[in-house]
Amino acid sequence: MKRVMTIQDISCIGKCSLTVALPILSAAGLETAVIPTALLSTHTAFDRFEFFDLTDKIQPIADHLYDEGFKFDAIYTGYLGSFEQLNTVSDFIDRFKAEDTLVVVDPVMGDNGKLYAGFDQNFARSMSGLCKKADVIIPNLTESAFLLGLDEVPQNPDLDAVQKMLIDLTRLGPRVALMTGVSNEEGQLGAMGYDSKSGNFFGSFCEHIKATFHGTGDIFASAFVGAALGGAPLDEATETAVQFTSRSIKATLDDKDGRWYGVNFEFALPWYINHLKEADYN
Repeated sequence: MKRVMTIQDISCIGKCSLTVALPILSAAGLETAVIPTALLSTHTAFDRFEFFDLTDKIQPIADHLYDEGFKFDAIYTGYLGSFEQLNTVSDFIDRFKAEDTLVVVDPVMGDNGKLYAGFDQNFARSMSGLCKKADVIIPNLTESAFLLGLDEVPQNPDLDAVQKMLIDLTRLGPRVALMTGVSNEEGQLGAMGYDSKSGNFFGSFCEHIKATFHGTGDIFASAFVGAALGGAPLDEATETAVQFTSRSIKATLDDKDGRWYGVNFEFALPWYINHLKEADYN
């Protein structure tokens, strides 16, 4: 069984980060190891929440895992909330990345044209340093613009503009850049990627459901990692992640709490499991 290490925060209540990554990666048939970067009582869409920073615990955990000789087929990072966490996780990748280790960085920093509270362009520049060590990065449109240091976030860029951004993102260092939240035509939304080694673009799009849901980026990234580590080619892993995210959103449309609480991805897990089983990438 392949083993993936995912490093991001965890909420006791709320569907995002590790609360999403752990079940999806496990459903993909992966042994899923975790290093929580912070513990929250609820995710941050609640009016009030308790927050416990675990930054100073990451290094001792990494030291123990290294001493025990643990190896990982993939390292997948999500939300990292400080410069210190970026540096510590960068060190973790340096220590545990082998020649065949897949490193995936989801540079969670912002959405809808602006950075999340507490982040600035200096943080984005430091995040680009972490992206340099990745095989695959999965930013949304907003995060892509800040990683590239653009003066403003493009509004509804056409595919030519998206492709140029993807090429520029790979120049930061990763072999593959996969951008979410882009459109190929009116009424469609999905993801487009670029493999700098082959020079190929790939993408997948589905019906644009015009509503905002919490945690969909985490769902997409986790579903992609699960499929890719299971042997799916990049384009098929992207298609799988887009379809799984779309099905998860559709399973939430009638849930009055779904938009802020998180999508009901649990109802789409049987499809995900069966899809990977039928594809039989190994």
